[in-house]
Amino acid sequence: MAATSVVPHLMTLADLTAPQIKRLVVHSHHLKQRSLPWLQPKGSIPSKQLSRLTLPSQSLFNKTIALLFSKRSTRTRLAAETSSVLLGGRALFLGREDIQLGVNESPRDTARVIGGMCQGIFARVGEHEEIEELAKYSPVPVCNALSSLWHPTQILADLLTLHEHAHLFPQSAQVNVSPPDKDRRFQPLPELPSLTVAYVGDSANVLHDMLVTYPRLGHHLRVASPEKYRAPQAVWDRVKELNCEERIWWGADPKEAVKGADVVVTDTWISMGQEAEKEERLRAFHGYQITEALCREGGAKPDWKFLHCLPRKPHEVDDEVFYGPRSLVFPEADNRKWTIMAVFDLLFGKWDITADKISRKRSDSSEE
Repeated sequence: MAATSVVPHLMTLADLTAPQIKRLVVHSHHLKQRSLPWLQPKGSIPSKQLSRLTLPSQSLFNKTIALLFSKRSTRTRLAAETSSVLLGGRALFLGREDIQLGVNESPRDTARVIGGMCQGIFARVGEHEEIEELAKYSPVPVCNALSSLWHPTQILADLLTLHEHAHLFPQSAQVNVSPPDKDRRFQPLPELPSLTVAYVGDSANVLHDMLVTYPRLGHHLRVASPEKYRAPQAVWDRVKELNCEERIWWGADPKEAVKGADVVVTDTWISMGQEAEKEERLRAFHGYQITEALCREGGAKPDWKFLHCLPRKPHEVDDEVFYGPRSLVFPEADNRKWTIMAVFDLLFGKWDITADKISRKRSDSSEE
């Protein structure tokens, strides 16, 4: 297939349609349910159930995925390495000190060499142009693990987490978005009601993929960010191209942003590479810390929930919220594994990430 097909890449969720995004979330949920029993302690599963276990998709059997990381990572790296194993393959970590990229070799040459030995490239880079150049010359699929503009796999994890916790939102009708599964061991993914999602903080890559995704799935976004730290034009162009702007409110007042919020989200105010701006940014974001008082005074819904992509700093959100019952941050972190596994399966293993519907029989085959 790879010899004759156009090589697929994933730079941002703006590259996918709403049905394709939903497909990835549903597939993540299914892979999670199919995989978890295999990860239990030996002997904890009754022999009758053990005999019925089937492997998740083995689409990476004998395949290697290059993890090309020029920035530090905990969740993304762990998710990529562990999910590759479950798909029958392996992940090869290539840090900035491990290869010639940026020292003695161009991105074009590096992409060709890696693509000649590996079957996919998962790249965590600085400027977005770096990953675009890798994708331009790579003979195998390239997925954005994080760039200056976009962070698609994080938003997939957020969506899976919200769907799995749909029962926490009072307006939820508990409709299932997954197709019925003849195998009763697997629960369908609950549908989400239309949510109001508030984002309070820096306009960075996590927010950018939220802007091009949530409105297309029927949700509303309310964003608070200082004027100086608004989304760059390249991002807003994609927002308008996808007709998302009508469901986005943007201002500078955090209390106004959380008005009517079902979910409150924040992220780091000081990304890697911005350390020299720390004092200036801390002044600019004064009053943006997520607290119970902020959300109460701003009029968030009584049962609002909290998300953060991690790592977290106390000035972004206080301990009461971060470690309290509103917080979904650790289920959100866990779900990085299952959503990256779904992307790896469909993008690297099968080259069909842009299909709208998934064939369950094909995706579950352990002989791929």
